[in-house]
Amino acid sequence: MGVPFRSSAWFLLATSLVATAPAHAEDLDLLMNGLFTKNQPTYIGYDSIEREDIPVSAPVDRKYLIVDFRFTSPPANEQLQASVHKICMTLIRDRELIRTLSDSGYDMVSVAFDRASQYDCL
Repeated sequence: MGVPFRSSAWFLLATSLVATAPAHAEDLDLLMNGLFTKNQPTYIGYDSIEREDIPVSAPVDRKYLIVDFRFTSPPANEQLQASVHKICMTLIRDRELIRTLSDSGYDMVSVAFDRASQYDCL
Protein backbone atom coordinates (compact mmCIF):
# COMPACT_ATOMS: atom_id res chain seq x y z
CA MET A 1 0.00 0.00 0.00
CA GLY A 2 1.39 3.39 -0.98
CA VAL A 3 1.58 6.50 1.06
CA PRO A 4 -0.91 9.12 -0.10
CA PHE A 5 0.46 12.46 -1.30
CA ARG A 6 -1.34 15.56 -0.09
CA SER A 7 -0.27 18.96 -1.21
CA SER A 8 -2.36 22.06 -1.46
CA ALA A 9 0.45 23.52 -3.57
CA TRP A 10 -0.48 21.15 -6.42
CA PHE A 11 -4.09 22.21 -6.17
CA LEU A 12 -3.20 25.90 -6.05
CA LEU A 13 -0.85 25.51 -9.01
CA ALA A 14 -3.42 23.61 -11.04
CA THR A 15 -6.26 26.02 -10.28
CA SER A 16 -4.13 29.07 -10.98
CA LEU A 17 -3.36 27.80 -14.49
CA VAL A 18 -6.90 26.98 -15.58
CA ALA A 19 -9.14 28.43 -18.27
CA THR A 20 -12.73 29.46 -17.56
CA ALA A 21 -14.66 27.09 -19.86
CA PRO A 22 -16.56 24.35 -17.98
CA ALA A 23 -15.92 20.61 -18.35
CA HIS A 24 -18.54 17.91 -17.86
CA ALA A 25 -18.49 14.53 -16.14
CA GLU A 26 -18.59 12.90 -19.57
CA ASP A 27 -15.30 14.66 -20.32
CA LEU A 28 -13.70 12.97 -17.32
CA ASP A 29 -14.94 9.58 -18.52
CA LEU A 30 -13.58 10.19 -22.04
CA LEU A 31 -10.27 11.49 -20.73
CA MET A 32 -9.72 8.53 -18.42
CA ASN A 33 -11.02 5.86 -20.83
CA GLY A 34 -8.52 6.93 -23.47
CA LEU A 35 -5.56 7.15 -21.11
CA PHE A 36 -4.20 3.59 -21.11
CA THR A 37 -3.83 0.84 -23.71
CA LYS A 38 -4.35 -2.84 -22.96
CA ASN A 39 -2.09 -4.44 -20.33
CA GLN A 40 -2.51 -1.27 -18.29
CA PRO A 41 -5.04 -0.36 -15.60
CA THR A 42 -8.61 -0.05 -16.81
CA TYR A 43 -10.68 3.00 -15.90
CA ILE A 44 -13.89 1.91 -14.17
CA GLY A 45 -15.36 5.23 -13.06
CA TYR A 46 -15.21 7.91 -10.43
CA ASP A 47 -16.94 8.72 -7.18
CA SER A 48 -17.62 12.03 -5.50
CA ILE A 49 -17.23 12.03 -1.73
CA GLU A 50 -18.45 14.82 0.53
CA ARG A 51 -17.78 14.60 4.24
CA GLU A 52 -20.76 16.43 5.71
CA ASP A 53 -19.55 15.63 9.23
CA ILE A 54 -16.66 18.07 8.65
CA PRO A 55 -17.56 21.77 8.90
CA VAL A 56 -17.09 23.83 5.73
CA SER A 57 -14.73 26.12 7.64
CA ALA A 58 -12.46 23.23 8.72
CA PRO A 59 -8.90 23.24 7.31
CA VAL A 60 -9.17 19.61 6.14
CA ASP A 61 -10.38 18.12 2.88
CA ARG A 62 -14.15 17.92 2.87
CA LYS A 63 -15.09 17.13 -0.73
CA TYR A 64 -13.01 14.99 -3.05
CA LEU A 65 -13.13 12.94 -6.21
CA ILE A 66 -11.83 9.38 -6.48
CA VAL A 67 -10.86 8.27 -10.00
CA ASP A 68 -10.98 4.47 -9.99
CA PHE A 69 -8.86 2.05 -12.06
CA ARG A 70 -8.22 -1.69 -11.86
CA PHE A 71 -5.24 -3.80 -12.96
CA THR A 72 -5.89 -7.28 -14.35
CA SER A 73 -3.01 -8.56 -12.21
CA PRO A 74 -1.04 -6.94 -9.38
CA PRO A 75 1.47 -4.49 -10.87
CA ALA A 76 5.13 -4.06 -9.97
CA ASN A 77 5.71 -1.05 -7.74
CA GLU A 78 7.32 0.85 -10.63
CA GLN A 79 4.29 0.28 -12.85
CA LEU A 80 1.95 1.40 -10.07
CA GLN A 81 3.94 4.60 -9.48
CA ALA A 82 4.11 5.31 -13.23
CA SER A 83 0.35 4.82 -13.55
CA VAL A 84 -0.37 7.19 -10.64
CA HIS A 85 1.90 9.78 -12.22
CA LYS A 86 0.32 9.43 -15.67
CA ILE A 87 -3.23 9.70 -14.32
CA CYS A 88 -2.47 12.66 -12.06
CA MET A 89 -0.59 14.57 -14.75
CA THR A 90 -3.42 13.96 -17.23
CA LEU A 91 -5.89 15.42 -14.75
CA ILE A 92 -3.69 18.39 -13.85
CA ARG A 93 -3.11 19.27 -17.50
CA ASP A 94 -6.85 19.41 -18.23
CA ARG A 95 -7.40 23.02 -17.26
CA GLU A 96 -11.13 23.02 -17.91
CA LEU A 97 -11.64 19.97 -15.71
CA ILE A 98 -9.57 21.43 -12.87
CA ARG A 99 -11.54 24.69 -13.03
CA THR A 100 -14.84 22.83 -12.94
CA LEU A 101 -13.75 20.69 -9.99
CA SER A 102 -12.51 23.74 -8.13
CA ASP A 103 -15.71 25.69 -8.86
CA SER A 104 -17.72 22.68 -7.65
CA GLY A 105 -15.94 22.76 -4.30
CA TYR A 106 -13.56 19.81 -4.67
CA ASP A 107 -10.57 19.98 -2.33
CA MET A 108 -8.74 16.95 -3.68
CA VAL A 109 -8.57 14.33 -6.44
CA SER A 110 -7.35 10.82 -5.67
CA VAL A 111 -6.54 7.75 -7.76
CA ALA A 112 -7.54 4.28 -6.57
CA PHE A 113 -6.57 0.86 -7.93
CA ASP A 114 -8.36 -1.16 -5.26
CA ARG A 115 -10.59 -0.59 -2.26
CA ALA A 116 -7.67 -0.50 0.19
CA SER A 117 -5.58 2.47 -0.96
CA GLN A 118 -5.77 5.84 -2.66
CA TYR A 119 -3.08 8.07 -4.09
CA ASP A 120 -3.76 11.81 -3.88
CA CYS A 121 -3.06 13.87 -6.99
CA LEU A 122 -4.04 17.34 -5.86
